[in-house]
Amino acid sequence: MLKKVTVQNIVETFSLKVLAGEKHLNKTITQSNVHRPGLEFVGYFDFFPTERIQILGTKEITYLHMLSKEERKTRIGNIVHYHPPCFIVNSEEEGLTYLTHHCTEEEIPLLITNHKESSTDFIEKLRLYLSKELAPQLSIHGVCMNVSGIGILLRGNSGVGKSETAHTLIGRGHRLVADDIVVLKKIGLQALLGTHDKKTKEFLALRSIGLLNVVRLYGSKAFQEETRIALDIKLTKWEKDDLNNELDQEFHFTEYMGVKIPSVEIQVQPGRDVAGLIEAAVHNWILKKQGYSAAEEFMSRIESEIENSD
Repeated sequence: MLKKVTVQNIVETFSLKVLAGEKHLNKTITQSNVHRPGLEFVGYFDFFPTERIQILGTKEITYLHMLSKEERKTRIGNIVHYHPPCFIVNSEEEGLTYLTHHCTEEEIPLLITNHKESSTDFIEKLRLYLSKELAPQLSIHGVCMNVSGIGILLRGNSGVGKSETAHTLIGRGHRLVADDIVVLKKIGLQALLGTHDKKTKEFLALRSIGLLNVVRLYGSKAFQEETRIALDIKLTKWEKDDLNNELDQEFHFTEYMGVKIPSVEIQVQPGRDVAGLIEAAVHNWILKKQGYSAAEEFMSRIESEIENSD
């Protein structure tokens, strides 16, 4: 599912001032990339990305100010003719009457920043915002946590103890991202971002207790807006004959929107430190990413002892 982003969203998120096109802020933005017109000012439009936000920095505005009135009218007129979703100016507001006039005539929103940062920095922030907002996304039932800096998903049947485990992890200094509904966003080809659905932000639902606001109870350190998902952990009910005691447990994978995430199954029963096992799984995953295997080291010690005994 793709989320809809409008010019109004951009205005509100970046506190932009509207110079023209106030009645057309509902225009939809579909591209995460933005564009700074350059070749278009000299009449080359073969590859003009008309669906992108157009950014005019100090360089572009200075160039336009240098042109004659008639030449400027032609150059700007050629661009607004393609009706991009909006123009954003990151320069001084003085002398923009001509641009305001063109955008008003063509019903294109013209916005301006507070000019406290370079155009490059503003573009980077805007691209990051759009790439997240326009990313393909999927909502799943579960809990999302950041444990020791690593994003994890906790899944399992209703009543298995996902939220209770999350509460224990919060008490150990880890952070809640989302409870009950986790929104997954595909960022890039092989990256998943986990976040909340805004309605459940900061809330954790515990059976027999009710709804908790973890920030009000435990402070801002208990919550995180989003995290990159590295591990998928499934909580299942204890099955004695199913318990796996192999020295080296290989990761399986769960796929979300074409992205494969390493998956671990942890069995739950009264008295078992599930939160501690999750911490162990996370730290073990970190070590494996660094190339270390406890099982390999153990077997190496065994082989060394055998060789020394011969």
